[in-house]
Amino acid sequence: MPRLEMWIAAAAFAASAAGAVAQAQSPYGIGRVATPAEIAGWNIDIGRDGSGLPPGTGSVSHGREVFAQQCAACHGDNGEGGVGDKLAGGQGTIATAKPVRTVGSFWPYAPTLFDYIRRAMPQNAPQSLSNEDVYAVSAYILNLNGLLPADATLDAKSLAAIKMPNRDKFVGDSRPDVKNPACMSGC
Repeated sequence: MPRLEMWIAAAAFAASAAGAVAQAQSPYGIGRVATPAEIAGWNIDIGRDGSGLPPGTGSVSHGREVFAQQCAACHGDNGEGGVGDKLAGGQGTIATAKPVRTVGSFWPYAPTLFDYIRRAMPQNAPQSLSNEDVYAVSAYILNLNGLLPADATLDAKSLAAIKMPNRDKFVGDSRPDVKNPACMSGC
C-alpha cells in the first residue's frame, strides 16, 4: 500500500506542475499573444460605408488591364463568369424565380467589393494586388455593371458614394438580440 500512495502523490504533483506550466503559456501550451504590429497587418476590413478604405485611386482603363491579367481566366473577359462567379449583369433578376447574383444585381454596398477583392483575389495570390490595382479592378467591375462611366476613377470618397441598385432591397434582422445594447460596444 505505501507504494501505491507514493505513486498517487507523485502523479498528483506531476499533474499540478504540468497545469501550472500550461497556464503560464496558454490553454494548450503553444502560441503567443500577437503583437500590435501583427494585428495591424491583418486589420484590413472595410465598412459598408467606406470606413477603412485606404488612400489610392484606380481608373476603369487600368482596371481593364489588371482584370485581363489577374481575373479574366476565372471570371471571363467581361465578367461573364467561367470557373469563377459571374460578376456583371443580372440587373432586375433578383426578385425572379432564377435570380442572377452579380456585383451589379445583388451586392448592396460598393465598398464591400474593394474589401473582397483585396482580401481574396486573385484566388491563387490573395492580398497581392496594390490598393491602386484594387481600386482599378473595382472601377472596371462597376463599369461592366453600368454603375460607372468608362472614364471614371475611383478613390475612397467616390467608391463610398456609389449607391448600388440592390441597396434598399435587403431587409433588417428583426431578431430581438441583434440590436442588444450590451452587444454594441466592448464586444
